[in-house]
Amino acid sequence: GVASGAGPMAGLYGAIIVGFFASLFGGTPSQISGPTGPMTVVMALIVTQYAGHPGVAFTVVMMGGLFQILFGILRLGQYISLVPFTVISGFMSGIGVIIIILQLPQLMGHPAPSGGIIGAIGDLPSIAAAVNWQAFLGGAVALAIVIFTPPRISRKMPSPLIALVAGTTLVWLMLPGAPILGDIPTGLPALQAPAFSWTLLPEMIVSALILALLGTIDSLLTSLIADNITRTHHEPERELVGQGIGNLVAGLFGAIPGAGATMRTVVNIRAGGLT
Repeated sequence: GVASGAGPMAGLYGAIIVGFFASLFGGTPSQISGPTGPMTVVMALIVTQYAGHPGVAFTVVMMGGLFQILFGILRLGQYISLVPFTVISGFMSGIGVIIIILQLPQLMGHPAPSGGIIGAIGDLPSIAAAVNWQAFLGGAVALAIVIFTPPRISRKMPSPLIALVAGTTLVWLMLPGAPILGDIPTGLPALQAPAFSWTLLPEMIVSALILALLGTIDSLLTSLIADNITRTHHEPERELVGQGIGNLVAGLFGAIPGAGATMRTVVNIRAGGLT
């Protein structure tokens, strides 16, 4: 949520809404869905593109969900398996580099810079010259926990969850100078009425198609990975409809879109989750 520019609550609501509806209506029993790196990067571009019209940005999310439902109805999911592995590998590696660059300012205790990836690269020299060392220490400890937690422990308790609790506790008790997200509101999110503009409609359709295609590829590749681990076979068309419903509802409540998440799905299967 923070990386997308829509705020932390948009990320939390996206995890809840997409995770619930995609699981309820999807076609991959063990898959865990929610905000993912590729979807977050595209959402950041959309938030930047429609900075003065937040309602339009979330309408694009709704439209992306509708396109995914349409893809499922048209039975297009079966063709995702034809995408070459080299294309997928290059795409995911590029997304990984973008996410690292976008997260470096926060790791050093600074707010996310404006201007997306280009803005982040341009601000890195000044950010590196004024590091908040308390924030950096808290982030470094959390990152070390994620990377170096032994597999026998992470199978019982996912290392990102351990890092979240340990890092928060460390900052709370020993690093008062580190910036925090702030108060988390309670209750249900407010409904976002769709916002259309005839002049922006062609751009909105293009952005929605990019979201839908990316979410489709991301989700169905994760489904293939789940199939390989569980020795089962997912239903790609049903999965697309479930993902589309999740993103449609996410847009209605001002949440960021999501897709099937590979690492979360693998963690779920390793922990014994089957449905």
